[in-house]
Amino acid sequence: MKKEKKTLFIHQPQFKGGPKELTKFIYSNLRYPKEAFEAGVEGTVYIEYDIDYQGNVVATRVLQGLSHGCDEEACRVVQLMKFDVERNRGVHVLFHQKVKVQFKKPKQVPVQEPALQAQMQVAYTVTSSAPPKPEEKPAEVTYNYTIQL
Repeated sequence: MKKEKKTLFIHQPQFKGGPKELTKFIYSNLRYPKEAFEAGVEGTVYIEYDIDYQGNVVATRVLQGLSHGCDEEACRVVQLMKFDVERNRGVHVLFHQKVKVQFKKPKQVPVQEPALQAQMQVAYTVTSSAPPKPEEKPAEVTYNYTIQL
């Protein structure tokens, strides 16, 4: 019985779920920029990105962009991705991949999420109370024993 030989020396990173899940992830996290909506910009942004040995996207570069905030938004979404990387015989490899992100003008005006505002209200109520009275102890009972021999 022969041992099966691995065909690849270096394993490529895979997005969990495959290419369909990758596309689904990109378009579910993509927000159409308000500036691009007002300018009527549509098109495709081509991005090259680097994946480290842990599966994190560490760098993005726009190969062909649209401007009006589309390039920045596409880079933001690509940097959110996390890949599954198999061990490559102890070698830390930096992978380069490319992806295209299409921007189509939505029918409705994109709603900009308001900046996060945190408010905290603290109300203190101070009451003065007399110190608690020590509980009265019942009179101590003493016992005397006399032993005669």
